[in-house]
Amino acid sequence: MTEPDGPTISTRLTALMAAACGLIVANIYYAQPLIAPIAAELGLPARSAGLIVTLTQLGYGAGLLMIVPLADLIENRRLTLGALALAAVGLVAAGLAPNPAAFLACSLLIGFGSVAVQVLSPFAAHLAPPDRRGRVVGNIAMGIMLGIMVARPASSFLAAETSWRTVFFVAAGVMALTAAGLAVGLPERQPQSRVGYGALMASLIGLALRTPTLQRRAFYQSCLFASFSLFWTTVPLVLADGFGLGQRGIALFALAGVSGAVAAPLSGRLADSGHSSAITASSMVVAAASFLVANLAPIGSSTALALLVAAAVLLDFGAQANLVVGFRAIFTLGAESRGRLNGLYIATFFAFGALGSGVGAWAYADGGWRLASAIGLAFPVVGLIAFAFDPRR
Repeated sequence: MTEPDGPTISTRLTALMAAACGLIVANIYYAQPLIAPIAAELGLPARSAGLIVTLTQLGYGAGLLMIVPLADLIENRRLTLGALALAAVGLVAAGLAPNPAAFLACSLLIGFGSVAVQVLSPFAAHLAPPDRRGRVVGNIAMGIMLGIMVARPASSFLAAETSWRTVFFVAAGVMALTAAGLAVGLPERQPQSRVGYGALMASLIGLALRTPTLQRRAFYQSCLFASFSLFWTTVPLVLADGFGLGQRGIALFALAGVSGAVAAPLSGRLADSGHSSAITASSMVVAAASFLVANLAPIGSSTALALLVAAAVLLDFGAQANLVVGFRAIFTLGAESRGRLNGLYIATFFAFGALGSGVGAWAYADGGWRLASAIGLAFPVVGLIAFAFDPRR
């Protein structure tokens, strides 16, 4: 089936794609709260345990640049199912891994295959009519956000009742069921582009350099995602060190942040009504304010814990709202390059997210929560200043 003249997407198909996106993106986050038991069983040194997460992120980043652009060249349903097969193989192999090297190689494959979620996002935008595109993308983004936020507590609870290996086996089964649902429910979409893979990859540089909308939206979201990643990397340490919470308590805290996902459909509807600039500015203000809220009471008190929960909700709300506006903006630039634009957009702010995580861990070790949160505050402030003084917006 070629590019349709009047793309449409039903409520049922939107729900299917949103659910699939959430289930797929969760693969990247299952291991985060399980680093300690995985490293202990496999014999991975404590100082190298962070590679469990880093290798998954590197695999995801590689997939963003190597697989996602293929959405502009290869039939999208087939591409999605192929990527899911890679993720499922990686998950099963991770559950069977006998040593650190094998597990880390599987982590790369899990991240690489999980970029199927970023094939589905522009696919949904293609199917949505222009006046509903923000709303549809918002619903897809809400599914992604729920997958990110639920993955950590789900893997913590399951590992506590069984073992960390069970988490990966169950995730592989979920991928098989997801692939079956998408195979039945997704329509075909054959892109019009007939260029080769080499030319397609070479075009990424040109797209990045000559697309100011992509540049602006990627920078704004990079500032927010760096802040988001810093918060969720350091706050488990704060909860354990400052509040004495165990694995279950930290998992429950992560669930509280899920409520921020409601920002996605709301911001999508507002963007469809022409309020993208207001949402962008508000998102950065809310994200910055979340770090101020988190420091209004001394760490260790019940008031401080409640404020941390409020900060998590605010930060998630801001990051999610701006993400949807960014998706909507780049998906209006042309159906023939949506896959590549999406890959560049996600890869850019994902790199800043990794930076935020690394800086946050260092800052917490060197100066505690105060220093980490000060840096977290600075990221959205920089984004807000850039937005305020950008004449092109």
